Amino acid sequence: MRTIGWGIIGIGQHADRFIAPAITRAKGARLVAVVSRDMGRARAFAEKHGAQGAYDSIPDFLRHPDLEAVFIASPNALHKEHTLLSAQAGKHVLVEKPMALTVEDCWAMVEECQRRGVQLGVGFHARQHPAHQEVRRLVQHGVFGDLVLLQGQWARGVRGQKSVPPATGLRAWWSDPDLAGGGAIMGMGVHIIDLLRFVSGQEVTEVVAMTDGQSEAKPLEDLAIATLGFSGGAYGMLVCSRRLPDSLNNLVVYGVNGRAVGYGTVGTAVTGRLEVETQQVQTTIAYTAGDMYQAEVEAFQRAILEGGEPPATGLDGLRVCQVTEAIFRSQREGRRIALSLV
Repeated sequence: MRTIGWGIIGIGQHADRFIAPAITRAKGARLVAVVSRDMGRARAFAEKHGAQGAYDSIPDFLRHPDLEAVFIASPNALHKEHTLLSAQAGKHVLVEKPMALTVEDCWAMVEECQRRGVQLGVGFHARQHPAHQEVRRLVQHGVFGDLVLLQGQWARGVRGQKSVPPATGLRAWWSDPDLAGGGAIMGMGVHIIDLLRFVSGQEVTEVVAMTDGQSEAKPLEDLAIATLGFSGGAYGMLVCSRRLPDSLNNLVVYGVNGRAVGYGTVGTAVTGRLEVETQQVQTTIAYTAGDMYQAEVEAFQRAILEGGEPPATGLDGLRVCQVTEAIFRSQREGRRIALSLV
């Protein structure tokens, strides 16, 4: 297998903690270039993670001779711009979630990558947790029968904290509504939306939601709760928050023949355990090792080298964006929002 040369746009904490190390560890991958508005930061990041080139200009970055795939980890509002520039330069794109802030921007990204003949994937790393993949497999094999209810939660917080302080440093843009587009939903909720779609094989067709944001006084929510109606008749419950210090970050799937629970499987690490209790299957599996981000990079590379689709496509990102827009609209308008499938 030949080696894919990777570059990163947006070298903040997420890229430093997860993405650059994942590319470095991935089989057949090499980090060749990074770009930042600050050349000093770019050089320091490149040196730390072994990249060949450091740039403060995206056009120069995209001309790096060994660059073939770009991971976009810039602020959410810049994902569209950076995806289009990368695709126009003939580079494959793996863009961090949320894919973009509007469905229109998502469509533009999908269409440009199709036009340029490059792969477009979205960083829904939770699809790579083996517990979630096993639940999906069991659903596909009909072990649970017709699905009835799906529940997903991802939250964090600090004990005694009544409100969430503004983000600072390299994460300061998360406190800017124009750059972030949302709070807990954009940070964690989008993963739950996609995960429920992934394990169920169904699309969200209606949304009822409440948040503590989406107002003039507080544009960015710290807590969001949503009920989702799915195309196959199941219902879903989503909770995401930055105010729950002891959050149970679980995935639960109920069918007419039993249930599956991923205890502590929702997050950034391959941890937790899966319990399955049905007429056909009774099992418990514990997870202590693995790297979902590395698996994400390697799966995207297979799509480049072998054809086919990445694990999470641009269309997946677009459909999640539809749901996030509906959640925000439901909160503002205080009513149920129906979605049309695309």
